[in-house]
Amino acid sequence: MTIERLTGRPDLHPAADAQPQRDIWLSVRRGLQCRCPACGEGAIFDGYLRIADRCPACGEELHHHRADDLPPYIVITIVGHIIITLVLAVEMFADYSTTTQMILWPLLTLAVALVMMRPVKGAVVGYQWALHMHGFGGPQEDEAALRPRAGNTDKKERERP
Repeated sequence: MTIERLTGRPDLHPAADAQPQRDIWLSVRRGLQCRCPACGEGAIFDGYLRIADRCPACGEELHHHRADDLPPYIVITIVGHIIITLVLAVEMFADYSTTTQMILWPLLTLAVALVMMRPVKGAVVGYQWALHMHGFGGPQEDEAALRPRAGNTDKKERERP
């Protein structure tokens, strides 16, 4: 999907057209399945939430991802909607004691959040891969990320004579 299709204006970054198009929805779906966004075969995770450095099936490098805080934000939003809906439904149709509810809802919230975290993080990595973000674009993007930027105010840069 190009900027021009969304806004009617030409793409501001013509170099993006040089990269092959990747199917966003297929990549996100593969990420939700905790599979490599490139091939859909290899496992994307090395541990519970640790992304593998590369796909064991196709060798695609995955260490570039920058999922950071987005997956927890998405999970909190989804879990909040699910739990609040359930709390309101139970309040309307059932009469559980306060003690029962104080035990039930936090445990259910924790369980749903822990179950959802891996697929959501996989989907975010798949989305980044499909859009060539954060080093998933190729060697020219990796080299550009390593070059120092003009006006760098890094402490080491300031200390140089």
